[in-house]
Amino acid sequence: MSRLIIVSNRVASPNERGAASAGGLAIALQHALSQRGGLWLGWSGKAVAETDRLKRREIKTNNIDYILLDLTQEQVTNYYHGFSNRLLWPLCHYRLDLLKFEAEEFKSYIEVNRLFAENLLNLLRKDDVIWVHDYHLLPLASELRQLGVKNPIGFFLHIPFPCPDVFATAPPSRHLLSAMCSYDLLGFQSQNDLQNFTQALKAENIATKIDNNKYHIFGHELKTGVFPASIDTAGFAKLASETNDIELSQRLIVGVDRLDYSKGILERMQAYKLFLSQNANLIEKVKFLQITPRSRTDLLAYKQLRQEVAKLAGNINGQYGTVKWTPMNYINKAIKQAELSAIYRSAIAALVTPLRDGMNLVAKEYVAAQDPSNPGVLIISRFAGAADSLTGALIVNPYDTQNVANALSTAIAMDKEERISRWQPMQDYLLKHDAANWCENFLKQLSAKPLHSYK
Repeated sequence: MSRLIIVSNRVASPNERGAASAGGLAIALQHALSQRGGLWLGWSGKAVAETDRLKRREIKTNNIDYILLDLTQEQVTNYYHGFSNRLLWPLCHYRLDLLKFEAEEFKSYIEVNRLFAENLLNLLRKDDVIWVHDYHLLPLASELRQLGVKNPIGFFLHIPFPCPDVFATAPPSRHLLSAMCSYDLLGFQSQNDLQNFTQALKAENIATKIDNNKYHIFGHELKTGVFPASIDTAGFAKLASETNDIELSQRLIVGVDRLDYSKGILERMQAYKLFLSQNANLIEKVKFLQITPRSRTDLLAYKQLRQEVAKLAGNINGQYGTVKWTPMNYINKAIKQAELSAIYRSAIAALVTPLRDGMNLVAKEYVAAQDPSNPGVLIISRFAGAADSLTGALIVNPYDTQNVANALSTAIAMDKEERISRWQPMQDYLLKHDAANWCENFLKQLSAKPLHSYK
């Protein structure tokens, strides 16, 4: 079996005790690596002086080599905070008002991708299969091909791919689109993301379509596909069932999101406020818990968002709270998985209402954590990739506060029989289509591709 090479912006490397400090998809990737043998290369998270930038650290455990690369402070500023998160992130989440392009940041973005490629080059074997992850590394295959690498290279985009007109607003959009075509297999979260990408190819006249989801470009065949990311469903369900339930005097509504403008946190809170105003009979009988770990604290947009969320939470509590009851709890830090699973299991409803999201694994975690005899109700945005498969959820428009408030009322009032009938098919689907299945399906398609000659 060929070795597997994973490349991502950050590496889920082991801690000092040898245990992997990872969650979500990283667990599935580590499992695939340990089975096949291979390495995981990416940024260490450290910013170093220019004189130290070529240093790299290697950790070997469980048949996996972790290769950690340091970046200079200038590269972190321009490649990561700059082009990746001031241009690509808002671009892919349809926030053109926040998009900022600087030629120097794009230059650094290409430079770091080239650095990754150069460090990977002397570690590769002829039959290795390379799997690259997320928007930080769109041009990595192009850089590897320029160095003569002919191994199969796949790419999976964890975030949405925008419609062609939106994508084209980025000055280097054609450059990025061409670079992405150097991969053998491109994986997207949803059919909508895939359609947006293929329409962008057509609009720019970059590739020749061969068949469904297959294109001819740069002397090789490019294959595209939809591979919805997932979780360790059985493992998460087991964790939730073994964790002590949280005792609550009110019915709990929960939201769990990284602090980001794409998550629709402010809009969700406004919907909850509207819900309270329209359901006086539920005063002191419900509670909304919003768990929001900080994110990208160096960026102004995120600092402002944090202030706005805290202000709105205070406004809701000030307007509707009583001596005995706080209608909203806002937690601005990460929660351990065991405690989080218990919170999910205790919640009558989960609000997963991003304005735009690639997949959103919180929705899948909530479903997996439920008590089969008394499950809660998932309320999910139509703009989250997971909405395609979690058809038992209440699907809402996150921009429509009345729509979300109505869904909350429906969820709170829903009887047990309907909650079970909605939940069970979703759980059955997630048990079949878990993270291991996601990983296996992608690698099966990538490994099946013949080697091509690249021009």
